[in-house]
Amino acid sequence: MKLKNILWAMALVAAVGCTSSSDDPEPTPKPTPTPPVEENNLQKHAKDDEIKVMSFNIRLNTSDDMNNAWPFRQEACIELIKDHKPTVIGFQEAKYLDQWLVLLSSLSDGYDGWGVDRDNGAENPKNGETMGILYDKKKVKKIDGGTFWLSTTPDEVSKSWDSACNRTATWGIFEHIATGEKFCYINTHLDHKSAEAQKEGLKLIIEKFKEYNPEGYPQFLTGDFNIKIGDAKLDILKGYMDDTRLVAPEGKTDKDRTYNNWKPSGGSIIDYVYCTTGMEVVEYHTVDENYGTAEYVSDHYPVYAIIKMK
Repeated sequence: MKLKNILWAMALVAAVGCTSSSDDPEPTPKPTPTPPVEENNLQKHAKDDEIKVMSFNIRLNTSDDMNNAWPFRQEACIELIKDHKPTVIGFQEAKYLDQWLVLLSSLSDGYDGWGVDRDNGAENPKNGETMGILYDKKKVKKIDGGTFWLSTTPDEVSKSWDSACNRTATWGIFEHIATGEKFCYINTHLDHKSAEAQKEGLKLIIEKFKEYNPEGYPQFLTGDFNIKIGDAKLDILKGYMDDTRLVAPEGKTDKDRTYNNWKPSGGSIIDYVYCTTGMEVVEYHTVDENYGTAEYVSDHYPVYAIIKMK
């Protein structure tokens, strides 16, 4: 019995030896999953050959927000902008008198800009929301600019496509002083209820880019789109512009929510910085850091992208 066992064992060893010859490679082990790379060593400020484009829904001034109302956040918002030093920044929901003129005045040492009361136009501004643009006067020169309404009659105060509110876009042509490169920039706030207005608004913006920028300068688009990331409506921009969040290098981007609703969790990604397809995006970041004494700078976090101009 013992002899049989010994012979069986010897045969088994011989068989194993045959199947593990150098002619038959061993099975390839399964690769160990690589954990996602977290944001690290953020550059934060643009270099001479770069532009920093920021979008910031600052939340309109309303007493309904109680301790989060604008008077409690104003200084924190101004401090954030001074700290981040965007080359250009597009705002959403800035009430013309209460917020937009305050921002213009408070940041006038370094910035200039323009915007129109969406409900009353440029001729008779009151306190409607303003999708204003500020630009760093030392880094870029304004060549041209204006405002249009997201409607079938874009040159006048109006709304279309079942939009719940008047919606506008502010546009500009600039020269980047350090590189001499010109660029076209549009900032907007799409409707929060009508899907048709969101789609048609994006289509109109593309048409306006082509109208204002026949030379084909680099283009940037910022805004609160009220469209969640991954929604098919954003496909309208595919092949024409890139979502900088998605094309920034690993470790230099994030997946953080942009709409926080004044709460520590939940929310969604609905704020964007887009650039001409193929441009080199150095860094994307959702600015969820604290400033001043405010718990939140807004019910939206500002977002920015740093992009190579040359």
